[in-house]
Amino acid sequence: MDGSKANARGMNLHMKVRKAVFPVGGFGTRFLPATKAMPKEMLPVVDKPLIQYAVEEAAAAGITDMIFITGRHKRAIEDHFDTHPEIESALEAQGKLDLLKAVRMSLPAGTNCIFIRQPEPLGLGHAVLCAQPAVGNEPFAVILADDLLIADRSVTAQLVDEFHRLSASVIGVQDVPREHTRRYGIVDVGTSSSMTSRIQTIIEKPAPENAPSTLGVVGRYVLSGAIFDHLRTIGRGSGGEIQLTDAIASLLNEQAVHAHRYIGRRFDCGSKAGMWAANVLLGLQHPEVQDTVKETLGEAQALISSHAQN
Repeated sequence: MDGSKANARGMNLHMKVRKAVFPVGGFGTRFLPATKAMPKEMLPVVDKPLIQYAVEEAAAAGITDMIFITGRHKRAIEDHFDTHPEIESALEAQGKLDLLKAVRMSLPAGTNCIFIRQPEPLGLGHAVLCAQPAVGNEPFAVILADDLLIADRSVTAQLVDEFHRLSASVIGVQDVPREHTRRYGIVDVGTSSSMTSRIQTIIEKPAPENAPSTLGVVGRYVLSGAIFDHLRTIGRGSGGEIQLTDAIASLLNEQAVHAHRYIGRRFDCGSKAGMWAANVLLGLQHPEVQDTVKETLGEAQALISSHAQN
């Protein structure tokens, strides 16, 4: 390895994490026809779109630069984080100050948006690689809005804390049923049961019988800028796409990467079941709709009991 490049890579492990990449270029086919004209990241959980939850999580970790890797059908995301003078003026004139505040807070204070078009859908790794011009050689977070993570302390903040403590890349993981390993990148941390453990190997969506563990990667990463060199050179993997998991496996030969068992609740909002659960459970905490949600759940339980008796 070139000496200057090695030094630069070492330096970026000690830099503050201030950038986050949001790969939002996918088609959202699991939610068709709802996503035919609307990005899946704009689907609401109660009264906020998934992408806003993700941006708020990043901001809670001290991240200021939000980098969106978009497709040509994702203009609504850019519009959501832009100002809307007409709506704001109407709300102010009507005295709807709470709604006005909510609209103005769609983008957390002190943050910037950068939008980069992904020319073709070549996988998560390719989307992350598209962000390099905006990231440079800095460490950065990758946040998949499909995974809605609710925690007292932002899960991204948890990973950033570990990145700064260890001066090494950190990936969010959770235990998954062995029969579900085909859905996840799976990491092997040996016999370690610590909250944060050094990764020995990482494999993209192995069959249950081939999975080295049941620690599945969720959609949260804090990565060294060195990952970009590996994304450029690994070639296409599973599904003919450039896989971020494969690049991390390559990075392991050069730098330590750790798995962090985060504290929080995950909703897989890339699935209908996960989106439904998120709306119900977060709806129970929302002052405007919690009573209606409780009433509806009571009616549902009564129907279930009635069917069971019949």
